[in-house]
Amino acid sequence: MTCADKTISSSRPIWVVLLSGCLVLCLAFGVRSSYGLFVKPITDELNWGREVLAFSLAIQNLLWGAAQPFAGMIADRYGAGRVLALSVLVYAGGIILGVMDYSPIASHMGPGFFVGIGLSGTTFGVVLAVIGRSVTEDKRSLALGIATASASLGQFLIIPLGSSLLQSFGWQDALLILAGLLMLIVPASYFLRGVSSTSNNSVEPDAVMLPEGSMSEALKEAAGHRGYWLLIAGFFVCGFHLAFITVHFPSYAIDKGLAPEVGAWTLALVGLANIFGSYTAGALGGTYRKKYLLSGIYIARSVAILAFILIPASTVSFLVFGFAMGLLWLSTVPLTSGLVAQIFGPKYMGTLFGFVFFSHQVGSFIGVWLGGVLYDSTQSYDLVWWISIFLGVFAAIVHWPITDEPLRRLPQAT
Repeated sequence: MTCADKTISSSRPIWVVLLSGCLVLCLAFGVRSSYGLFVKPITDELNWGREVLAFSLAIQNLLWGAAQPFAGMIADRYGAGRVLALSVLVYAGGIILGVMDYSPIASHMGPGFFVGIGLSGTTFGVVLAVIGRSVTEDKRSLALGIATASASLGQFLIIPLGSSLLQSFGWQDALLILAGLLMLIVPASYFLRGVSSTSNNSVEPDAVMLPEGSMSEALKEAAGHRGYWLLIAGFFVCGFHLAFITVHFPSYAIDKGLAPEVGAWTLALVGLANIFGSYTAGALGGTYRKKYLLSGIYIARSVAILAFILIPASTVSFLVFGFAMGLLWLSTVPLTSGLVAQIFGPKYMGTLFGFVFFSHQVGSFIGVWLGGVLYDSTQSYDLVWWISIFLGVFAAIVHWPITDEPLRRLPQAT
């Protein structure tokens, strides 16, 4: 039996796989989401403009996306356990490098390059593919929603922890403690090992899966599918929204004259609300057409942002915005990844979703970097907020015409 033939063993029930995947996403996303807390203290202490660290985090997002398809390919073929264990070491090492060397180059390489590579092997592309292949089609959307919600739980728990560590120990020691927390991913990866091909429980009832070793055929098939390109275009917008808000929102709150804790607690509230938003999106995706739900989510984001920038800034307006955006935050993920599995089947879900996620991270790169550039040049984030509104409308439009029926394949000759 090759590595690619391995499936979930009877000693690992579905709930163990789901729980392990949730822990990985909780830690990986929670630590990553806390980086916005460190932008102002780091730039103030080192006398950098906000563009320097913003560019590092933009590199992080871009490399995260660029490496995601390859992490997905390796995990699809050889199993996710080794990918997760190695990636978290790279992730933590990148954080440590940024702490030990205070130069912009070290910032670009540590929190930028290495953390980005580490994230590619510890987040959605790898973990959701494992979970997606572990459950039957009727339960897949809900399982993906639960896993996505766990990422937000990490944001809700770790952002306040990071804020407390920052106030108590300073930014260097706070980041080192968060890097150590990531090591809990290593034992969790053991329970996600050897999951690389479609199990008997998850084969699509209406489609015949591509034969073993036909990853190139799966990629060619997706490249010729119009709906796949529309998913790629729409997920770009999701990345732009999330990365801009995650990185720049704490500084935006301070710019508006609010206490530093307001930005931190708003992002934590985003994570709390998204636990419900992601779970609900996953549950609804099992009943209603995912593409229409995605269009509704993006329109709702644009409305929420518009209302937020038109209302005078206050602690209440920030917290209400955080709750509203939280309901819409990662709710796109179970629906987008679920559409990939629904249309093309779950066998190469890690690879195919990896390329969709790369578009998400290109959007993240632009959102983070553009936020820093426009702030330094205008001393305001207003233009980026308006760009976010128009992009939300664009994403709502492109999801509507996606052809979402599962592909039918002819059985292979034996």
